[in-house]
Amino acid sequence: MTKVILIDDEPLARQIVKEYLAAFKEIEIVAECGDGFEAVKAIQQHNPSLIFLDIQMPKINGFETLELIEKKPAVIFTTAFDEYALKAFEQNAVDYLLKPFNQERFEKAVKKFINSNSTLEKGLRGIDNYSSNQQIEQLESVPKKHSEEAHRVVVKNGTSILILPTAQIIYIEAYDDYVKIFNNETFYLKKKTMSYYEEVLDPMQFIRVHRSFILNLNYLTKIEALDKNNNLALLKTGAKIPLSRSGYSKLKEILNL
Repeated sequence: MTKVILIDDEPLARQIVKEYLAAFKEIEIVAECGDGFEAVKAIQQHNPSLIFLDIQMPKINGFETLELIEKKPAVIFTTAFDEYALKAFEQNAVDYLLKPFNQERFEKAVKKFINSNSTLEKGLRGIDNYSSNQQIEQLESVPKKHSEEAHRVVVKNGTSILILPTAQIIYIEAYDDYVKIFNNETFYLKKKTMSYYEEVLDPMQFIRVHRSFILNLNYLTKIEALDKNNNLALLKTGAKIPLSRSGYSKLKEILNL
């Protein structure tokens, strides 16, 4: 059997998916989740091959939910998200069902998932043979201009999930394939790019001052010259951030120096 999880805050929407899935005897629904927190726990527990995922949900949205999953299953989005975003993301997921969808369109999406595997047993062994991990990473790398992430970042702290307001972010530092997001207490790792946050966060508050650093202008206390060509940004926490030439020029322009 192929294990599937339904993730949607609307019980009626989950019920419709359940009814449509009844036509696929090889598929087993192992969990239903009404929000992203429940979904992360259920996915860790059941290790499904496929999830049906809504985007606009309370607490954390569908994209933020995906970020918190280490071993990502294949995804079919079931959402009322606007058509512009649909065009941006649909090529990276198994399929993208725009609500309200009919049974014929739904079955086409499921068959697309099934046909992407030479046998259903491959799905039971996880999706290493299915390209979804790569697809979802591409999906997550696309900036979402109207994302909640302009105002908050969802991070993991051990087994806990935290919602960190962007106002509490002091600076962001590149770290191999990840970034470190610093607040007053510690830092959190996110598998994102610097370019992603440069695009998503408020450009008047978060300034890319170096290829490896984005700082929150509200924490800047001083710009210190090391020599003719090198400068540092001193932050309220005592952190010292190197400034590239372009970053220094950008800061001076924003600060009207």
